[in-house]
Amino acid sequence: MHASALHDLGWDDGFAAAFEPYEQEGLVPARVAAQHRGGYDVLGEAGGRRVRVSGRLRHEAGSAGELPAVGDWVALGDETIHAVLPRRSSFSRKAAWAATEEQVLAANVDSVFVVTALDGDLNLRRLERYLTLAWESGASPVIVLTKADLCEDAGAALLAIEPVAMGVPAHAVSNVTGMGLDELEPHLGRARTIALLGSSGVGKSSLANRLAGAELQTTREIAEDGRGRHTTTSRQLIRLHGGALLVDTPGLRELQLWDADEGIHEAFADVDELAAECRFNDCSHTREPGCAVRAAIDEGRLSLARLQSYRRLERELERLALRQDARLRSEARKKRAAFARSMRRPSW
Repeated sequence: MHASALHDLGWDDGFAAAFEPYEQEGLVPARVAAQHRGGYDVLGEAGGRRVRVSGRLRHEAGSAGELPAVGDWVALGDETIHAVLPRRSSFSRKAAWAATEEQVLAANVDSVFVVTALDGDLNLRRLERYLTLAWESGASPVIVLTKADLCEDAGAALLAIEPVAMGVPAHAVSNVTGMGLDELEPHLGRARTIALLGSSGVGKSSLANRLAGAELQTTREIAEDGRGRHTTTSRQLIRLHGGALLVDTPGLRELQLWDADEGIHEAFADVDELAAECRFNDCSHTREPGCAVRAAIDEGRLSLARLQSYRRLERELERLALRQDARLRSEARKKRAAFARSMRRPSW
């Protein structure tokens, strides 16, 4: 692998400028291709290798979200990651279960393929949630409806998601017949990075195999209940023949929001535009006179379910903000207590 290989991995002048301080330290750039419990697989000028995170980087990271993630550009030396370059984009969610912590699923992504299936898995409310985080990531979202061969009318399904898509490109494809896959080609430019995100069993691994032209990811037959089976177990960066880079991720059983204040306004731009026309700036869209949102619902221009989804996500973000504040206060108290203990230690 030679220097131009970095550019094939998405390296450009912006990343080069951010790397200059580390170059002076004798470090080299590399891109994280996979994450394991014991370390990371990275790609760079010297090819691929397994590396670890330095103790200093792990200690100084304020949270798990500041440690390397798949797609990150890092500063490497002696088989060790010493720094993570600023991310151009990152798709993050709140870590599963009760922890108030960011989990970065993919970094430095150009497009997010939000994948859902047409075999009964299509859920507009779930799609709104994915689009909210996709917009927040800084990448461009693309909706991919898989298993079109199992749907009687894929065209009707595309029409059904229009009120939620809000202009986001949407494509119905079949991993079995190849239908619609050519429509994805414009999103797969050389050195562009695409992340596949979706629930378990929607056909992400099969789509990855189709786009790569090889059996890169293990797939299973559909279960008796008609649902796909979850097969991908870790996030990894995959090279495609056309030069694009693909991040396949495990199926997400839950997708909780993380810092999606901008993303929610992009995903629900229609609701925001209507709210701006309300008579009162603090309109709750319930019983106030002159409410443009309620008027749109009454006239059939906006569904009540979409407004309820918008409110549900807003409440989730409000609860998250409170938990984040509480965590920051708790961490600050621990630091003050540790400092106070250190000051009480004898000097001899």
